[in-house]
Amino acid sequence: MSASSDPLSDFVEINRRLWNDKVDYHVVSPMYDVPGFLRGKNTLNSIELDLLGEIQGKRIIHLQCHFGLDTLSLARNGAKQVIGVDLSERTIAKAQELAIAVNLSTSARFICCNIYDIHHHLPLDQPDELFDIVFASYGTVNWLPDINRWAQVVSSCLKPDGIFVMVEFHPVLDMFNYSYTHIEQSYFNQGPIVNEFEGTYADRTAPIRNQSVEWCHPLSDVIQALIQNGLRLDTFKEFDYSPYDSFVNSVKTDEGFYQIKGLEKKIPIVYALKATKSK
Repeated sequence: MSASSDPLSDFVEINRRLWNDKVDYHVVSPMYDVPGFLRGKNTLNSIELDLLGEIQGKRIIHLQCHFGLDTLSLARNGAKQVIGVDLSERTIAKAQELAIAVNLSTSARFICCNIYDIHHHLPLDQPDELFDIVFASYGTVNWLPDINRWAQVVSSCLKPDGIFVMVEFHPVLDMFNYSYTHIEQSYFNQGPIVNEFEGTYADRTAPIRNQSVEWCHPLSDVIQALIQNGLRLDTFKEFDYSPYDSFVNSVKTDEGFYQIKGLEKKIPIVYALKATKSK
C-alpha cells in the first residue's frame, strides 16, 4: 500500500486511468474470451441468471459494466433495452464497437460517466424512463467511497416494484494481502485503500503499472444502504467460489470454479442479492 495526497478527491481520475490501461489487455485475454462472445457465447453466470429470472422485454441498466460483455449478453437474452455505464472512456468505446459487431447497437447502448453522476445523463425524473432491473456484477462497490450514495443511484434508476440484482466479490477478500496469506485490512470501512500493482488480474504479465483507490464495504453497510433507500431484500446468498480465475494462488474446482489455495471451502468469495424497490 502506498500513500496518496488526497485519494478521496482524486479517486475517479486515478481509477479511470487504471481501467483505461487495463482494457486492451482484458479484451485479448482468455479470461474474457471475446472470440467466444463474438461467436454467440453468453457471458452471464448461473449465479446472476438465477436471480435475474425472465428478462424478456425488460429495460435494464448495468452499472460499472467494464467493456460491456455482460451488458450485451443481457440484450442477447431478450432484454428490450440495456444501458451500460462505466467511467472509463476506452472501455465504453470498446463496448460500443462490440455492440456494432454483434448487431446489438439498437438494443444496447453505453454511457461514460461516474455512476454518481448518472442523473446528468438520463432523465430519471420521468417515470417512463425508469428501469425494470438494475444490475451490478463482480467488482463494483469496492471502487466507490459512499455506499449510501450508491444505493441512492440504484433506487433512483428503478421503477416501483423494479428489482436490483447484484453479484459481488465478498468483502472478506479485501481483508487479505495480495497473495491471500494473511489478514492485512479491517473488514470494516476505514477509508480509502491505495495500492499500486503491475499487470492486471486477467493478464499478470501485462506491462502496465497502476495506482488504485478502493474501499471495503462490509455486508451490513451494503444491505442497510439499500434498505434505507427503499429496497426490500428478497434473496441473499454467499458462495465459496468464484466463476473467474482472478486471484493469485487460485485453484480450480472439479466444477470449473475457482477458490483460493489453502482457503478452499473456508471463506466466502462471492455474494449475491436480489432486492425489490417499494411502491
